[in-house]
Amino acid sequence: MKNFWLSCGHILTDRDAGGGLLVTDELLKAYLARPELKPPLQACAAERRLHEALFEEPRRRVAGDEIAAIVDADARQNWELMISFRDRLMRHKTLEEAYVDLVRHGVGETPPLFLNQLVHMILRNVFDRCEDPFLLRAAELFFRPQRMTLHEGSLIAADEETITGSRAAPLSPLTSMSGIPASREIDVLVDDNASAYWERSDLFDMAIDLTAGRRGLAALGEAMTYWVKHMLSVEVKIEPLTEMRDVNFTWYVGLDAEATRIGDALWNGDALDETSSRVVALYQLTFADSTDVAEIITGEAVYLILAMSPEKMLRMKPQNLLTGLPVRCLKAVN
Repeated sequence: MKNFWLSCGHILTDRDAGGGLLVTDELLKAYLARPELKPPLQACAAERRLHEALFEEPRRRVAGDEIAAIVDADARQNWELMISFRDRLMRHKTLEEAYVDLVRHGVGETPPLFLNQLVHMILRNVFDRCEDPFLLRAAELFFRPQRMTLHEGSLIAADEETITGSRAAPLSPLTSMSGIPASREIDVLVDDNASAYWERSDLFDMAIDLTAGRRGLAALGEAMTYWVKHMLSVEVKIEPLTEMRDVNFTWYVGLDAEATRIGDALWNGDALDETSSRVVALYQLTFADSTDVAEIITGEAVYLILAMSPEKMLRMKPQNLLTGLPVRCLKAVN
């Protein structure tokens, strides 16, 4: 069994009998080790006391006046967000349950970074025994924004932070603790270099070809089937389509904000005009068991739309798969 995504934090968790990731003290301490929460030398005594107390007892109750006593306004805000997020995690047995609760009831002010980290860890759990680099690279779209490029007729997705060099600090303390080196040049994942993915998985420096009819889009569809099965306990089949002709958007799910806008326009009968070029992928989803379907959509398929912004950015929202499908209930693995 090959290892990958060491920086996501899955090694700080345990699994329950149902296969979900348990919220451990070690995981909570990893959040406390983040640079946003580690008190700098000039931090006030109240902030240092709070940080030290939580490292000793990461589940201890934090009173409002403990945070209010912190002098620095930015530090107060960071602590308010962190404690709110921590409390939501602790209300649930598994990370999967916590994530479903967040997307069902609203993420509020939860930082997108924290949501992406949850998805990263959960997917690491889902694909624990996976040996297909194409499937794993496609799954990176769930938690890493992508920059899209049309190159010699191929639509290529590359990690946005990697190509811009915009990451000021490691996303996870585990990145520096594990000695993961800085990113190298970006290569497009192909059969000839696929074996290199395992040692480069935490660098996010391998791009993927998402051209219609090629392996990348099929891998992304497969990744979504695993996600739905793990999070909702629902078996589905997701197949990429090569064109949008004769598609009846009775029920659709936009996999990102741009795709949702496009889906709304199609549902209303509007012409797409130039926005059609922003569609990266269109999938058809079918349910293995009709009793899982909550709404009557007899004879109609469920379609999934993935699109890039006018700036050629792709920011997938995997939570839309959990909240947008016509299933009877939302049930995280437990």
